[in-house]
Amino acid sequence: MALVQNFPFLTIVFSLTCGVFCAVLSGQGAKRLCLGWLSLATVMSAAVLAFTLKADGSFIYRMGKWGAPWGNEIRVGVLEALMATVFSGVMLLSLLGGMGHIFADCEPGKANLYFTMCSLLMSSLFALIYTNDLFTAYVFVEINTIASCALVMLRDSERTLVATTRYLIMSLLGSGLFLLGIVTLYGITGELLMESIAAKVQANFAAGEYSLPLTVIIGFFSVGLAVKSALFPFHSWLPDAHGSATPSSSAILSGLVLKGYIIVLIKIFYRVIGLRIIMVEQVSQFLFLFGVLAMILGSVSALRERDLKRMLAYSSIAQVGYIYVGIGLHSELGMVAACVQILAHALTKPMLFICAGGFMDVSGGHKNFAAITGAGLRDPLGGAAFSVGALSMMGIPFFAGFVTKLELTRGALDSGPVTMAVAFAAIAVSTLLNALYYIPILFNLYTRPRDGAYAGVHARYRWDYVLALAAFIVLNFGFGLGSEAVVGAVRRGLAMFGM
Repeated sequence: MALVQNFPFLTIVFSLTCGVFCAVLSGQGAKRLCLGWLSLATVMSAAVLAFTLKADGSFIYRMGKWGAPWGNEIRVGVLEALMATVFSGVMLLSLLGGMGHIFADCEPGKANLYFTMCSLLMSSLFALIYTNDLFTAYVFVEINTIASCALVMLRDSERTLVATTRYLIMSLLGSGLFLLGIVTLYGITGELLMESIAAKVQANFAAGEYSLPLTVIIGFFSVGLAVKSALFPFHSWLPDAHGSATPSSSAILSGLVLKGYIIVLIKIFYRVIGLRIIMVEQVSQFLFLFGVLAMILGSVSALRERDLKRMLAYSSIAQVGYIYVGIGLHSELGMVAACVQILAHALTKPMLFICAGGFMDVSGGHKNFAAITGAGLRDPLGGAAFSVGALSMMGIPFFAGFVTKLELTRGALDSGPVTMAVAFAAIAVSTLLNALYYIPILFNLYTRPRDGAYAGVHARYRWDYVLALAAFIVLNFGFGLGSEAVVGAVRRGLAMFGM
């Protein structure tokens, strides 16, 4: 086994280890350790991506060399390596961009605990991307939940505690349904490794056995992970969590955490249940319907908001809808669009939340639209980055978001006439709504306040804020201009993603 094939396992273990050391270090020490490790993890993940692209195939890493049915294993292909590279890079940039707020919002002496939770969260994301074992997925889903709630609770205020409690209740409901699905499936198959489960599920389905329990299991998995990823109508907890969290937490929650659960759902559809059974059970139609509703109603809610961070939260709900519409198209092109959207949104929405933090800094700590009038003039870099992110969300060519809408349109062309018509209408209406709430904000950011409020306040740039936003801008343009390479890698990854 080549050295690079050990990297996926090492990124999981070292992220956990980093969390342990951060817990006993000072805030500055924990910061340096966490940022250093995330930088190394991004390089290691990129090396795994290069290896899988060159090998043109996936590989399995067995813990302790034990195989099925006793062993635990991870499976790595192009898609997993691509997701891990993007996720670790975005985590690093999200922390850098909001670093000033992290230390300002943390209670004295507790900043190290924030980096502890970030490290644990990163380990869970790596594990959800790589694992080939359902129960391991559940364990790291719970680690993900706890760490995410802790990141939201950074600010010690009544509003934050209420938002975190709502988040925790909804998230535990989703986790419970997910666990019920695993337990019931284990009762039928006696297996936990994905390929071993799939073989028995396919045999039972062919023999006409356990058809009703299998339907219930698919429902448990789909609803449980939909709740955790804030799919409409299970999204009510998300705006409050974003509105009260520090900018880095909002960026991580929207850009990464929600996507980790969706990746698990895609793996279950491909490797555990099988796409043919999913089609027969008509799960895709329900996900498509709720995805369309999320695209429209999430954007409508965003249009009605006058709080910048809550508006971005509702926008995230709409963007999650794009992913589920792609999954619901139940085609290779639709799944490609869903995975492209996971990547494009991860490179765009965290940038917008980091910019929102910068606008608050030059607007007296306020985030309502009236207060941030002219904030793009007082924070030119934040204004430029927010403009790039907004244009990407609207699907303007040469930006990352355009690639998603293009691939989703191609996926819809490969579906039935009714599905195609509904998908086209949803994309068109959602794009229009995106423009209706992003364009006024852009005008607002570059309009001088009439009363001269905050006229003398100008951004005092930190190096980490500048580096993060500059990197996000470059990555967004790079994604849009180099979309053929990204889409090609996603297609190759999906081809080796199944059983």
